[in-house]
Amino acid sequence: MNFKPLGDRLLVERVEEENTTASGIIIPDSAKEKPLKAKVLAIGNDVDDVNIDDIIVFGKYTGTELSLDDKEYLVLEVSDVLGVIA
Repeated sequence: MNFKPLGDRLLVERVEEENTTASGIIIPDSAKEKPLKAKVLAIGNDVDDVNIDDIIVFGKYTGTELSLDDKEYLVLEVSDVLGVIA
């Protein structure tokens, strides 16, 4: 994959959530929502607060989905990022 985001954009890959609740109930894929956490794979030149390999949290209805090399990615603007998980 060779993709360089421009400006204040990030290329991220969603991080899958747990399939089991704390009480041990398994959640089927049909009942799960898309995860709101992602790993940063590439950043644009105008990005200062986020680094490659950071795990971020972003808004539910933000970003543009992108398919590269048969994998699904998301392009976000920095303003879509709610925070970085330490």
